[in-house]
Amino acid sequence: MLEIRRTILILGIVLAPAIAWSQTQPTDNSTPLEYVQQSATPQSVPEPAAPPDKATVPRPGQAPDAQNKTDDSKGQQTKRMFWLVPNFGAVNANTQLPPMSTHEKFVLAARDSVVDYSSYTWAAILAGQAMALNSDPELGRGIKGYGRYYWRTFTDGVSGTFFTEAIVPVITREDPRYYTMGKGGFFHRTAYAISRTFVCKTDSGGTTFNWSEVAGNGLEAGLSNAYYPPEERGLRQTAENWGTQMESALLDHLFQEFWPDIRTKIFRRK
Repeated sequence: MLEIRRTILILGIVLAPAIAWSQTQPTDNSTPLEYVQQSATPQSVPEPAAPPDKATVPRPGQAPDAQNKTDDSKGQQTKRMFWLVPNFGAVNANTQLPPMSTHEKFVLAARDSVVDYSSYTWAAILAGQAMALNSDPELGRGIKGYGRYYWRTFTDGVSGTFFTEAIVPVITREDPRYYTMGKGGFFHRTAYAISRTFVCKTDSGGTTFNWSEVAGNGLEAGLSNAYYPPEERGLRQTAENWGTQMESALLDHLFQEFWPDIRTKIFRRK
């Protein structure tokens, strides 16, 4: 698994210059959200415009994609990154959402792990790469070996997602979603994305230590002892698995932060 995450990190390093370049390009002609809010009531318009707060404060339960209609050029997330990686927990930039209920946290975890097709395709890619790198020789090769890699990789993803997005956040009353910064310099946003691995929002709107990621990934690493070969079990291996999961969470946050830029600046999609 560590080799897999290093490959993803290499991809991030390759894309980093393009992302940084995109930050220096002139902004497009779309009107920023802040300007729309400040100019919502022109002085010479005969008919009164809607109060600015109606354009920026979402109704309870309103979908994130419906909240930033005035600024669809920056910080807009999609359900999947690279059309293969689940991204349902990412929130658009300049967006504030109401607290999640227990039911909503479990629904989010399910969408990120078992409901959407991307969970299965992403697990297939990771399993194939793990077998190619011979990460767990005990699992064997060929079709049977790939099947052993696949169901373990998929189980890792499901258990890790439910621990970090539902079970632990419900207990600690934390918000498991990633709130995109979407503005500022490349290094400032990078530091912010990295910090979200250890700092998160609470259900009450404050900030706290990210027990959801730290403890949730520890629980997933411990659970993996139940279905990996004996050679891959034990305290040392569990600690290594926890470190790998934390590295994965950090990389996920980096890609979530810059995915809107990659999608619009590199892939030229809106």
